[in-house]
Amino acid sequence: MVNVDVRSLTQPVGIMRIMAAILTCMCFSLAGAAGANSSSYWAWCMFTWCFCFFFTFLIVILEFTTVNSKVPFAWDDFTTAFAMLASLMCLIVSIIYPTFFTCKTCHRAIGASVVSWVCFATYAGEVVLTRLYPRGETSGFLSTLPGIMKMLETFIACLIFVSLDQGQYTGNSGIQWCVAVYSLCFIFSIIIILLTLAQLTSYLPISFDMVVIVYNILAAVMYTTAMVIWPLYSFSKNKQRPPNCGHFCPWDKLVVVTFMTIFNFIVYTLDAVYSIRLVFCIMNRED
Repeated sequence: MVNVDVRSLTQPVGIMRIMAAILTCMCFSLAGAAGANSSSYWAWCMFTWCFCFFFTFLIVILEFTTVNSKVPFAWDDFTTAFAMLASLMCLIVSIIYPTFFTCKTCHRAIGASVVSWVCFATYAGEVVLTRLYPRGETSGFLSTLPGIMKMLETFIACLIFVSLDQGQYTGNSGIQWCVAVYSLCFIFSIIIILLTLAQLTSYLPISFDMVVIVYNILAAVMYTTAMVIWPLYSFSKNKQRPPNCGHFCPWDKLVVVTFMTIFNFIVYTLDAVYSIRLVFCIMNRED
């Protein structure tokens, strides 16, 4: 028999989650009614709203039915991390969608843009509430600085993938190496997040902390090569924006990937430095 917890719906965090679910549903409904677009950025906006709606609605249902107490991972850590990720995703979408897909007469698109900003404010408010008034144990991996950096690394990688066109790296070994860097680092970051979330790190035959340190260093080095190779090969033919380039042409996407590569290099470098400091300085001092 499943028990229900009505209090989870009447608390401030519960109310904000219900609001976020309704608002994200409104966003992808308005954007869909405004008309589909073949751009990968439009697909990313729709994915963001659907993703946030699904997991927010799932969290509300699991807490209402008290099933969340039976999950094999730190629930409060997961919900806090999701609120951080959702607020970041909604912030980016709230910038992308009105920039490229709205006009003065596009009323539904304007409505989706406005509601998306309200979504961001709602998720940001949830993050503030969960940080100021934690309900339980939130000291898991995802809500710590290393966990936040891992989520940021994967999120930036997603933005890179959205900005990639197949014609950009077909037959170009240098660009293909950069795509391999983005893909490998993304996959291993996801694996680290899943292992820590499922609390499986203790079953590994080697020190998980050392594995993470080695991975962070390798990822930072690999992104260093991508940070040099990507602009070198991408802008070898067109160093300046073509005069016939439209509102958002492939050359602009190359610039986006370049800046996202730099940002992710910075995040991976900070992650490596912090993980080394955490393992060799702080933990040794405690011992």
